[in-house]
Amino acid sequence: MKTLIIVAHPDLQSSRVNRAWTETMRQQPETTVHVLYEAYPDHQINITHEQALLDSHDRIIFQYPLYWYSTPSLLKQWFDEVLAFGWAFGPDGEHLKGKEIGIAISTAGTAASYQPGGYNLFTIRDIAKPMEALANYVSAHYLPPFAIHNANHVTDEQITASQAAYVQHLATVRHIQTSDLITINK
Repeated sequence: MKTLIIVAHPDLQSSRVNRAWTETMRQQPETTVHVLYEAYPDHQINITHEQALLDSHDRIIFQYPLYWYSTPSLLKQWFDEVLAFGWAFGPDGEHLKGKEIGIAISTAGTAASYQPGGYNLFTIRDIAKPMEALANYVSAHYLPPFAIHNANHVTDEQITASQAAYVQHLATVRHIQTSDLITINK
């Protein structure tokens, strides 16, 4: 399965976790790593190129640090421009149909803070619901999220373990069944 890792970290070189993950993913067979902030420092996205990348892969993983319970701004812009009507959804918009979409995220908060009743109130799965909705909207299969918490305080050993866990996650993860979702006017 050809996997595309779309990395959206505004300062990848200063990130211990996302930089380590990116280096690991670059070594994986059948995997393309695409770093958005390196490719588009001016935020001028080449839509045709991005759509061709998506077309040539079976699985798309969006890797990013969690920013205000969402994605960094360039990834949001990427969604708005690349996942266009008539290409990703709507009439003839079936380019992502049947592909797998997932996320790999780092958070500054602890794992305990991402639980019901924790500081952030919700689980990562809950916070990532917009990504699951995106996958559903473009008729892709959604993969359970991969996350590391407390990223600003992890040890080198924890980062190394997370690299191996990320590789294992991608090797074994299966998409979430969304057949129970009610869809109106699809």
